[in-house]
Amino acid sequence: MKRGSLCRVVDSRMEEFWKAGKESSDCIFSELCFCILTANFNAERTIRIQREIGGGFLTLSEPKLAKELRRLGHRFPNTRARYIVQARRKKSAVMKALRTLGGGELRDFMVRNVKGLGLKEASHFLRNIGYSDYAVIDFHIIDVLAGHGIIRRQKTLTKRRYLEIEGKLRELGERLGLNLAELDLYLWCMETGKVLK
Repeated sequence: MKRGSLCRVVDSRMEEFWKAGKESSDCIFSELCFCILTANFNAERTIRIQREIGGGFLTLSEPKLAKELRRLGHRFPNTRARYIVQARRKKSAVMKALRTLGGGELRDFMVRNVKGLGLKEASHFLRNIGYSDYAVIDFHIIDVLAGHGIIRRQKTLTKRRYLEIEGKLRELGERLGLNLAELDLYLWCMETGKVLK
């Protein structure tokens, strides 16, 4: 998989992630909103919603944002609108954390301070803005790993278990010469046939 067209797609996506982290704080905030919206929802549909709403993540009132999310078919329009409006109030703190924190401390900050982000969503956000040392572990990834005997299939994912699986992925990535972000994209493609963000 590390050769040919898939490798080029993964490399291109990684370049996009790195560039996204160099964008304005408004663009980075839009990516945070994308990750809030993808929780328990379809990533492809969320990409379309992100494009349609654009700067509205920063300007729409909570009721108007909920109305837009509903119109665009989001599964949880009211809750996600509330999370996004609450995240606006934390935007400067998030930007400061991105400049000053690193490693697990940065991800923990995101989980503690941005309602709607768990470990997976915080890792997704950080990966999508160029941080390559976080694993985006969902049940697609768990299915691939369990299917190859790397872990046992999980019904629930506690923080402790998430970090254990991330450790196994880190070891696997080191053996394959991939960072966690690259490995995630390859595993996601193995399970879904797609390389999204």
